[in-house]
Amino acid sequence: MPKFVDTSPAGQCIFCRIVAGELPAARVWEDAHTLAFMDLGQVNPGHVLVATRRHAATLYDIDAEQAAAVMQTARRVALAVRAAFAPPGLTLLQANGKEGDQTVLHFHMHVVPRHGNDGIALSWPRKEPPMDTLHDYAQRLRTHLGG
Repeated sequence: MPKFVDTSPAGQCIFCRIVAGELPAARVWEDAHTLAFMDLGQVNPGHVLVATRRHAATLYDIDAEQAAAVMQTARRVALAVRAAFAPPGLTLLQANGKEGDQTVLHFHMHVVPRHGNDGIALSWPRKEPPMDTLHDYAQRLRTHLGG
């Protein structure tokens, strides 16, 4: 992934400019809520970005309808990637904020075809807290989920 972070206002956002047709992109799919286009970085052939049409920086900034639309488009694109490129695996990746490794501040999801030894490493240290700590974490989340 590129090492820049797009901090420009919505009118200058690179993805907003692609949505508006001001910048070229190899478009794959579009509907009322999403635009899917080829990632310039192409980790593997068929690497697609699925972005919201309306500018929103992160997952926290989109509504439930947009979230559902992005996942529906990602699934549609994933099925097309499987048919066109036959990768043995697939990764969906969505990052939020600098600490989450987000590089363009416009909500989007990567649909990445995967192959053995393709150089992609998705790993993190397992901390394995005790079960009582996990129950505490779950209760803290339930408090904020409501319903």
